[in-house]
Parts: sequence; structure tokens; C-alpha cells
Amino acid sequence: MRRKTLLALFLAAFFGLSFASSSFHVRFVFDGDTIQLQNGEKVRYLGIDTPEMGEPVEFMAEEARQMNLRQVAGKRVSLEYDREREDRHGRKLAYVFLENGEMINLLLLRKGLAHVLVTGPDLKHFSALLENQRMAMKESIGIWSREIRDPHAVVLGNTRSFIFHKPDCIRGKEISRRNRRTFQNRRSAFWEGFHPCRICRP
Repeated sequence: MRRKTLLALFLAAFFGLSFASSSFHVRFVFDGDTIQLQNGEKVRYLGIDTPEMGEPVEFMAEEARQMNLRQVAGKRVSLEYDREREDRHGRKLAYVFLENGEMINLLLLRKGLAHVLVTGPDLKHFSALLENQRMAMKESIGIWSREIRDPHAVVLGNTRSFIFHKPDCIRGKEISRRNRRTFQNRRSAFWEGFHPCRICRP
């Protein structure tokens, strides 16, 4: 298992450094998955989602922010892009690499401080991201240390968006039969790299 972890991190680092941009200095850390560079640009970590720092603060949100602070605050990072480079808020979307070549996106998943978030066609590092999430899930660490609510509640996944819904969610009802996938519980959906709908919050 350790060998798989090291291999996933090595491959991500290798490909990341092959396609990464020049390094940037990190001026500010907003939360577990968003930073601001010295040039003023905001960067949202691609492929993951950490607990929110809003009201109320979500479980493990502060821990995710603290880990991000330790890893990148005041340091230099390199960015690797996928097919989508910006989100609707104008933030850059990137895989973010530390000076030692490690990808912070993967590290947060491995510590159980994030879950995989597939957005559009961005799948370059999906296998490595999912592998690290699964290891954290197996060890029940971070966000996975709490029992997932409604362990027997069926959810519906959309294989195009990688979002899962409650069966009565309006978005869930719109999923075509070809793209619909039924999971016996939320954990099974997370295990396959799906993420919860922000409307019905399954």
C-alpha cells in the first residue's frame, strides 16, 4: 500500500513538473483549497474539495486550512493546468506542486482533509487523486473519521458530472438512464470519486 502511495505521488510530481508553469510565491491562504499568489491571482486547487470555512465551519475545515498553511504559506509553488484553467469566479484552477515536487492536492486527500471533486473534463490526475482518497477512507482519518450519515440510503450518481443526488432531487431526476448509476450509500459513491450535489446535499 505504501508503495502505491509513493508511486502515485511520484507520477503526479513527474508529470506535474513536466507541464508546470514557473514558480509563484504564495501570499495568502484562504482555506484548505484556495490561495492567493504574490501577483494577486487566486488559485483553486483542482480535483479536490475541502470542508468550508463558512457559517457554520464544517467538520475538519480548520484542520484542512492549517495543513495548507503549513505547506504553502510564504513559499513558492508551481502550477499545472488541466483543460479548464479558470472557474466561474475567475480563479485559476490548478494542481499545485511544492518545491519538493509533491502535489498539495494529493497530500490533502491522503490526510483525509478533502474529497475528490471532478469538474468538467478535468481528469488528468483522477486515478492518483482517487487512490489517495481511498487510502484515507480505509484508515478512517480526517473527514472519514465520522460515520457517514444514512449509511443505507440509496443515492443516484451522474456519470457525466460525477455528482450524486438524493433520489428525489430535481437534478437527480433529470439524469438520463444512460448516465445514471445507483449507489447503495454515500460512501460507495465517494469511493468511486463522485461528489455530493450542492442542492439536495445527500
